Amino acid sequence: MGVHVYALSGREFDIALVGLAEFLPTFLLVLPAGALADRIDRRSLASAGYLLQALVAIAGTAYVIAGGATIWPLLLLTAVYGTARGFVNPAARALPANVVPREDLPRLIPAQSTVWQLGIVITPILVGVLYEAGPRYTFMAIAFLNLVAACAVKRVQLHSPQARTAQKSGFRTAIEGFHLVRATPLLLAAIGLDLFAVLFGGVIALGPAICVDLVDAPASAAFWIRSACGIGAALTALFLTKMPLKNKIGPRLMQAIAIFGVLHIGVAFSSSLLLTLLLFAGAAAADMVSVFIRTTIVPLATPDSVRGRVLAVEAVFIGASNELGAFESGITAEWFGLRPAIMFAGISTLVVVALFAVLVPDLRNLDRFEDIGA
Repeated sequence: MGVHVYALSGREFDIALVGLAEFLPTFLLVLPAGALADRIDRRSLASAGYLLQALVAIAGTAYVIAGGATIWPLLLLTAVYGTARGFVNPAARALPANVVPREDLPRLIPAQSTVWQLGIVITPILVGVLYEAGPRYTFMAIAFLNLVAACAVKRVQLHSPQARTAQKSGFRTAIEGFHLVRATPLLLAAIGLDLFAVLFGGVIALGPAICVDLVDAPASAAFWIRSACGIGAALTALFLTKMPLKNKIGPRLMQAIAIFGVLHIGVAFSSSLLLTLLLFAGAAAADMVSVFIRTTIVPLATPDSVRGRVLAVEAVFIGASNELGAFESGITAEWFGLRPAIMFAGISTLVVVALFAVLVPDLRNLDRFEDIGA
């Protein structure tokens, strides 16, 4: 959507609006979506969300076929897509902890991430080819793949049953996820650190502008950047599947995010598409280490009965912050220029890591996943 909007308008600010349109619904739905994920079958909730995403993509196909060239209908579709994601995220992210025994979760997370990253490698390449043939084919593919996801998630087999909350609703029930995060220093630190790192690291959203203005490539080369990130992350996830991290978990999380920031600063000074691809691949590899550690810490430190609500909070502060990070990057690029905006993102990430290293000893001193108690 960001590439298509930028192709229509040529403004970084519109990329920012796409990120904001996807972020706001997830943010507004954090309480009801998380509570719902703890009350009903998470597989059914995720399936319904994927189905809504498919319907949005079908509407996008119709709009492109009709020759639509204005931005606001696309932003509206993005907002509805973000609404669907607001329900998918807490439901789908809570499932892995019910699929395997607790002690096997550190092995499942990188395996799951490997499959996810392989999709990120393959999909942008296919999307780029489809987009060159016509944006309608891209939207059609998105609709089809979401329909596949809606069917697939219903077939997930659980090792342990979901511990559902009593059939009660209300603000107090919904906000329990916030209370647990606030009362658990390790959860608060893991989620907070990545919130700010991802918020200031939304540089990849500027891919179309980077390709055109910095490396003299077509805007569609942004799909290559996405694939490069997927390759870097997939190789790292595959390595972690074979050799999962076992000690110095907290320090390695901070080191990975620091490397993420440094490599983004390098993107600002690159005038070569190949070098830019390598820098993004390296940043994605570092981010994969961070993702592995975070997505293992959070479910291990969260009781199953409130896991949907906690992961809804995480989805806003981490997952949705990708979209908010895209908004921040688009705004700073519009105000200060593309290169300064990228440098600002990388430097801000380093500042955040330094602050957390000083202020959060619980995370800094975390050694092994076995030290985490729910």
